[in-house]
Amino acid sequence: MSWRASVEELNHRRALVARMGGTEKVERQRAAGKLTVRERIAQLLDDGSFREIGSITGKAQYDAEGQLTDLASSNFIFGRGRIDTRPVVVAADDFTVRGGAADGSTAGKLAASEQMAFEMRMPLVRLIDATGGSIRTVEDLGRTYVPANPAWEWVVRNLETVPVVSLVLGAVAGFASARAVASHYSVMVRNISHMFIAGPPVVARTGTVFTKDELGAPMLHAKAGAVDDIAETEADAMARAARFLSYLPSSVHELAPRMPCDDPADRCDDSLIDIVPSDRRKVYKMREILAKTLDSGSFFETGAQFGRSAITGLARLGGYPVAVLASDPYHYGGAWTADTSDKVLRFVDMAETFHLPVVHFVDIPGFLIGLEAEQAATIRHGARVLSAIYQATVPWCSILVRKVFGVAGAAHSNASRFKYRYAWPSGDWGSIPLEGGIEAAYRSDIAASPDPAAKLAEITARLEAVRSPFRTSEAFGVEEIIDPRQTRPLLCEFAADAQRLLRPGPSRVQCRP
Repeated sequence: MSWRASVEELNHRRALVARMGGTEKVERQRAAGKLTVRERIAQLLDDGSFREIGSITGKAQYDAEGQLTDLASSNFIFGRGRIDTRPVVVAADDFTVRGGAADGSTAGKLAASEQMAFEMRMPLVRLIDATGGSIRTVEDLGRTYVPANPAWEWVVRNLETVPVVSLVLGAVAGFASARAVASHYSVMVRNISHMFIAGPPVVARTGTVFTKDELGAPMLHAKAGAVDDIAETEADAMARAARFLSYLPSSVHELAPRMPCDDPADRCDDSLIDIVPSDRRKVYKMREILAKTLDSGSFFETGAQFGRSAITGLARLGGYPVAVLASDPYHYGGAWTADTSDKVLRFVDMAETFHLPVVHFVDIPGFLIGLEAEQAATIRHGARVLSAIYQATVPWCSILVRKVFGVAGAAHSNASRFKYRYAWPSGDWGSIPLEGGIEAAYRSDIAASPDPAAKLAEITARLEAVRSPFRTSEAFGVEEIIDPRQTRPLLCEFAADAQRLLRPGPSRVQCRP
């Protein structure tokens, strides 16, 4: 007996499923400037590497004799493949089938994709193009139901175990939005992506009318910190996903791979000696410092539109992956806001989860002050990020570029650990800056003087003399002051030394979105 007929039926069923939502809906998808789900998977993965699981699941129809007459595709596809030869799990929504509605997918497939990533210790890439639940389901069931988020237990465990990337590739709402943000790196695509808790038609029932762009455009969510990045095209989004994953291990049970590096570890850039202005009121471009000290072209920034007084991203030093945290004096002079604190907390937790050494370029004048800062509970957000820094166990090196003031400045590293840090001659630190603090500290002296302005100038000059970072170094208050041009060689040494301390395995940090 041959099983040829059964194999032919298998191939027939696969052909039926490959139609996705049918010709009309596939064309509508493409007319909207979007790829189909199978085109997306092919573009994301190495050629020919996709192995689908549940390839013939769907809604079948049979005639009176029990013969298959049709098989409608499930609106959720998953399987394993490779990105730059590394095994990954890909989980993709098919918007051409019931708009990718979460309750319209074949039961168990979404949970299986999340569980596969966790148990097989493979990075997970979600290609999200789906709505939330559908009212049609209520009619189909003949009853309502108490909501539960499918597979959320695996979503949570994956955040603690494997790198998770979410690409928002359409208008997503409800549960699909929750899946999008429950990741280590999320991307929306300009002009084709929108994201909502509930879309404009539902929100309109509250009495307020919004367009899709007003309620859920990519820049809105990037500025709010809901997503990490904005891509120009779907291909760009997938390239960013691949690059992000290249800095991370496949799971917490491994260490991130070292890449070949032809950028000399002893490279010194002469321009670094003049990059920080001597006038403390003037700003400079921190990203130029990063470009001149990290492996050439290796810096991959994340969350650029959110909490903008801090820069976060991944990079390499001598080929070793590191997590990079830096101040941006162009935004609030580098002062940490509530948003900045949340951004840094999530980033530090990710570094701890995946065993990435942290390099921190510091120019922090403190927390942002004023009424809005108090209304935002900035100090509570700040205390949370300070706790995350003190809970981190990965190797940590700080470069004190300029300002280090107050409680936020103290967050440049964990003071209870060995202080692996270097200060530039431009370093300026203390409990509060002299500017503004002198008048408060010496109010009575100034007021009693016949010439208050002269007295203020005299006190300022006296204090400026002790402001020198060399005075701090004399007392071992800062371990080492360096020529800024020596920053890269020292950081490459740190990255190499750090490798001896890294140990694979789960972290005590419970990583959350």
